[in-house]
Amino acid sequence: MGRAPHAASSTTTPAEDDRAVAEAMAATEVTGFARRPFSALSGGERARVAPARVLARHAPLLLLDEPTAALDLRHQELVPRLCRSRAHAGDVVVVVVHDLGLAAAYAHRVALLCAGRVAADGRPAEVFSERLLSEVYDQPVEVLPQPRTGALLVHPRREP
Repeated sequence: MGRAPHAASSTTTPAEDDRAVAEAMAATEVTGFARRPFSALSGGERARVAPARVLARHAPLLLLDEPTAALDLRHQELVPRLCRSRAHAGDVVVVVVHDLGLAAAYAHRVALLCAGRVAADGRPAEVFSERLLSEVYDQPVEVLPQPRTGALLVHPRREP
């Protein structure tokens, strides 16, 4: 579960390692997988375990690449909430996602990439304009406020 660097250290005990893993598994709702080998888990179950492994490390920097891919709706929301919680606790959290609505709802700052370069960065409300997103993705998009929260929703523009 990502605790090998700590296990080799004399600064943590096996009980502390077990506690870190148990807390990470509980936070990501994968405790039920604890007795199953990773190789026996489905793709979606493995995707749910990956954030637990990151959290168990207790690193002050979290790097996650598409952590919500292959997750059901509940866990697509759980992962960014956990990331936001870690950011509020003082950790640096960098997440790569293609779901712009998810980024707009949870990120403090976003960087929009185009052809390997940063096309824009800043708060989601500053970066996620219809004009810029349509240009970057070569696809007309609509950017609308979510009625209850005000977070931006980004959708491909579709004709009726």
